Amino acid sequence: MTLSLVPDAVAFSVRRPWTTIAVALAVVLGAGWFASTHFAMNTDTATLIAPTVDWRRDEIAVDTAFPQNRDLIAVVVDGATPEAAEIAAATLAKRLAGDTVHFETVRRPDATPFLQRNGLLLGSTEEVRATTAALIAAQPFLGPLAADPSLRGVMTSLSTVLTGVGAGTAKLSDIAKPVAALGTALDAVANGRPTTFSWIDLFDAGNGKLTPPRRRIVLVQPRLDYGALEPGEAAGDAIRADAKGLDARIRLTGAVPLADEEFASLADRAWLVGGVMLGSMLVILWWAVRSLRIVAAITLVTLGGLVVTSAIGLATVGKFNLISVAFIPLFVGLGVDFGIQLSIRFRAEGNIEPAAALRAAAKGLGGALALAATAVALGFAAFLPTAYVGVSELGIIAACGMVVALALNVTLLPALLLLFRPAARGNPGLPLARAETWLLTHRRAVLWAFAGSLAISIALLPLVRFDFNPYHLRAADGEAMATLTDLTRDPDRTPNTIDLLTRDPAAVAARLSHLPEVRQVASLDSFVPDDQPAKLALVADARDLLDLTLNPFDVAPAPDDAATIAALRHTAAQLREVAPADPAARRLASALDRIAAGPPALRARASALLVAPLNVLLDQTRALLLAEPVTRATLPADLRADWITADGRARVEAFPAGNPDDNATLKRFVAAVLKVAPHASGAAVSTQAAAATIARAFVLASIYGLAAISLLLFFVLRSVREVLFTLAPVVLSGFLTLATCVVIGQPINFANIIAFPLLFGVGVAFHIYFVMAWKDGAANLLQSSLARAVLFSALATGTAFGSLWLSHHPGTASMGKILMISLAWTLVCALVFEPALLGPAKRSGADHR
Repeated sequence: MTLSLVPDAVAFSVRRPWTTIAVALAVVLGAGWFASTHFAMNTDTATLIAPTVDWRRDEIAVDTAFPQNRDLIAVVVDGATPEAAEIAAATLAKRLAGDTVHFETVRRPDATPFLQRNGLLLGSTEEVRATTAALIAAQPFLGPLAADPSLRGVMTSLSTVLTGVGAGTAKLSDIAKPVAALGTALDAVANGRPTTFSWIDLFDAGNGKLTPPRRRIVLVQPRLDYGALEPGEAAGDAIRADAKGLDARIRLTGAVPLADEEFASLADRAWLVGGVMLGSMLVILWWAVRSLRIVAAITLVTLGGLVVTSAIGLATVGKFNLISVAFIPLFVGLGVDFGIQLSIRFRAEGNIEPAAALRAAAKGLGGALALAATAVALGFAAFLPTAYVGVSELGIIAACGMVVALALNVTLLPALLLLFRPAARGNPGLPLARAETWLLTHRRAVLWAFAGSLAISIALLPLVRFDFNPYHLRAADGEAMATLTDLTRDPDRTPNTIDLLTRDPAAVAARLSHLPEVRQVASLDSFVPDDQPAKLALVADARDLLDLTLNPFDVAPAPDDAATIAALRHTAAQLREVAPADPAARRLASALDRIAAGPPALRARASALLVAPLNVLLDQTRALLLAEPVTRATLPADLRADWITADGRARVEAFPAGNPDDNATLKRFVAAVLKVAPHASGAAVSTQAAAATIARAFVLASIYGLAAISLLLFFVLRSVREVLFTLAPVVLSGFLTLATCVVIGQPINFANIIAFPLLFGVGVAFHIYFVMAWKDGAANLLQSSLARAVLFSALATGTAFGSLWLSHHPGTASMGKILMISLAWTLVCALVFEPALLGPAKRSGADHR
């Protein structure tokens, strides 16, 4: 693009305004049709990094080898008791498995038949001994319960022991715990209060070895719609619908809910952010040009350019991604700048015929506009060769957008201004004569002050905090994030693990186990218990003693209501007879009498409270007593499929030592593991590696951009000194922005790093305007329409996109904060540092409108 194209384009537009408007309208309508019919959004965050990057290649290899572990929803089921959690998880898994519309697979990794039968063997020998001893001690209760698993059976079991107490063959202290527990629970039932009851807790020996956790996990692989903002929303809604009525707390987390929740938090307060953005933009536009007609013209041009750029973006990259949609603020910020520059210069031409004023404005400003647009487009295009696909595609769209913005601002905008005919005002400069005089008088002091600030900023650079942990960008109060944080507290469930594929898992696991940064290593061999002879002997002894107890030949039929009432009253009478002075026994007897005297619904509630968890206990006890020798060859196929690929490679998983949510801990963990296994992957690796990839992308893009823009500026300006005058303030504003982040404690993250391309683009444009004017001999720059345009362009962009600070999404809010900071420093550098750097006009006597 040659610099003379702008005056020629403006001249044609004011000569044929209706033709220009008609052509522009046709282009915008055509672009709008294309964008609406080809719109596509890829919300898969995994595609934001190029698949050719080494760590992404390793990650894809593991995902390909174990596709069942991709795109999961982890349904966390928390019950008040172990039995409640198990009942809810089993019921929910069964319901979800029948829904093939929303779900590909449904699994319960902590409750497979193999683990139910052999899971006890995976503990220590002492744990097996404690568990089997607790079961044997519970035999007097378990027998009658297994023979009659009903409310009547519970009463019969208690009555049998009470008979022994009365005969002197048993002691009341032997049943103190069940009497107290049953009394508390059934008293609540009798009084209509909510309550829970656990047989597993009751029979635990007090050492916690028998009691399983009150949390269960159901892993669901949903059918995703990546064309939607929340690809897993339908699946999540289906899970919540199926979970209604379950006696447990159900929460969703995992990759899919976390991504959906992030997108939802982006949409939250969108009306507020959008309203503030639009409102502040329009107010500052009016303040800049003091004409509703000009504001309307600039707004129409900006909206039209946005439509055209959207169509070009869809045509070039196919789908927008979560980063490339940032072209919208980039385009609006810089597109509005072009419109403000031309409009204010148009009004500065004074009370002359509008067409002549537009031609004069284009002649005076056209070269700077063309150079600024080309330089900014080159800056954005510098992201194309980087591995950060999200920003690479943003660079393509934004670069094209700069061409569109310039084209419409030098064609459609002049035509609209000519037809709207806003009143002329003369030079709308800034009242900064004294400030400019002071700056030029104290030029050396000002430059030394900025040199000092640059030195301080550079000294602070090592303190810039880069936090590329994606979890830290999410709203902490969201269900998925809060649940993940809860899970992370359990070192066995942390997502920050490392996976690797190997043909020698035993050797790799051994090497990893010796690393101090590694707490635990899991592989298929982890499911082959050690010390099996001793453990199996303990299980066999318990099985010999409990087999007939748990598996009676005759199971009593379900009792009718009369039989249940009789059992309740008989047991209550026994309690009063055997333990008349015991408060717990009296409380239980009273509760039994009230339940017996109440309606059938009350007895049904008592039965449900006791019988449902009883069946869970009996089933789990029967299963664990079926434990048998385990070898690698006897491990079930579904378990092997989670750890061994079809071609014989094995997956090894390492867990970090220390706090798994601490960046420093994860960094040491990843570094140590990668020394042993360079091709390891997993959440811990990808978090660190993505940070390095993105940082490298921005460093390379900055180098490429500076080099390309420097060559362009030198080609046009023909002076190394003037090129430095243009770029030095941009670099300075960047350093000052980073130094400010250090001072206020704001880390750089995945989201707010996008602010720096905007800073670069706006800064380059502003300083090109000043240097070009100064090169042409303009004096009194701070009092000119150019300074006014720069000021209000920065204010419009800064306040509009600073409104992102109001977003509920922490990453977006931090981007708004850094945008405000960076644009503030850009403005300071443009209106204070640049005039001092340039000094007096090159040709005395010239004036710049």
